[in-house]
Amino acid sequence: MRVQLSLMALLAMLALTATVPAVAEGGPAWESCVGLTSTPDELVKACSTVIDSNSETGRRLAGAYCNRGHGLTEKRELDAALSDLDEAVRLDPAHACAYNNRGRVYSLKHNFDRAIAEYDQAIKLDPSMAIAYSNRGESRYNKGDLDGAIADFDAAIKRNPNYATAYANRGYVYARKHDTAHALADFSMRIKLAPDLLAYIDRGNVYRDSEQLDRAAADYGEAIRVAPTDARGWRNRGMIRLHLGDNKGGLADYDKALEYDPADVFSWNNRGQAKMRLGDVKGAIADFRKALELKPGLQTAQDSLRRLGAL
Repeated sequence: MRVQLSLMALLAMLALTATVPAVAEGGPAWESCVGLTSTPDELVKACSTVIDSNSETGRRLAGAYCNRGHGLTEKRELDAALSDLDEAVRLDPAHACAYNNRGRVYSLKHNFDRAIAEYDQAIKLDPSMAIAYSNRGESRYNKGDLDGAIADFDAAIKRNPNYATAYANRGYVYARKHDTAHALADFSMRIKLAPDLLAYIDRGNVYRDSEQLDRAAADYGEAIRVAPTDARGWRNRGMIRLHLGDNKGGLADYDKALEYDPADVFSWNNRGQAKMRLGDVKGAIADFRKALELKPGLQTAQDSLRRLGAL
């Protein structure tokens, strides 16, 4: 998600390889076009080579359009992606890949009803397609149907018990429903399956919101361990340290956060808070002014400057 759903940033994983194997006679372009590890740029380039060669027909050609459409979607070239996916459906209306990936495009266009209809068709054609259930759950979440979203994530996990993204997405919905126990269970499973930076931050956020601050700090520390040059772990732990009264620790974390993301206004503001608590008035004023430079009108920075007699 990042149920971003505003929380959700799902990848429309390719459903092509089970039905269109990357056979040797297809050559390097074909193998890259259907490769699960190909980047969006690689997909677009390789699938364009396959399409332009006029060497494929039927489902294989539909697959090339489907996968190029996926690459274009991830590059946010949505109209071009939709054109490719429409062609994939025309060439092979019984292939679930295009409907799933076309649903992704409509979801990004915020046409969630149309996205759900596309996922419905993908599921009808391939009831085992876990990504289609998960993607449909995203669109249902975005429409405010939290219970429907959970049902879809349940269905995705039933079909693929190792589907880390579905656990993460379901965890977001449980968190939104203030069901802390289920949210923590899902995020913990996500960590077991794919222990990356976001997995630890997501669980840390649930610990933070349920006032389990030591556990939140520990998870943010793990986020720092797996991605030490990403500012998100540092600034999240810095916030917890300030809440716990560890102003020196908070200051050190915000120093790191700003080293890796100098445009983050809240890190400047919060580091100013740490400096103010530690008696570094000059440094605090400089940080609050930088926060206001990045976000004019930021109330907390203005209030702090007034308290310090600098506004």
